[in-house]
Amino acid sequence: MKTYLKILFSSEGRSPSEVKDLLLNMGFKANKGNYDFVYDWAEESAELEELIWFADTVHSALQDSKVLFEIETI
Repeated sequence: MKTYLKILFSSEGRSPSEVKDLLLNMGFKANKGNYDFVYDWAEESAELEELIWFADTVHSALQDSKVLFEIETI
C-alpha cells in the first residue's frame, strides 16, 4: 500500500527544498511522474482511521507553508 502526494507551491510560501525536507523527515520519498512524493506503508494495508490520522499529520506538517496538496492512497 502506498500514499501518493502531489504538491502545488506558492511563491509566497516555503521553498520546494524546505517542503521536501519536511516530507522526507516524515518518511516520504521524492518521486518523479504524476506525484511528487510517495510513502510506502510497511504493512500490506492500513485501516481507514490510520489513513486519516496520516493525512492529518501531513496537513499539520505543511501548515503555514502556503502549499496545496493532494493525497491518494492505493
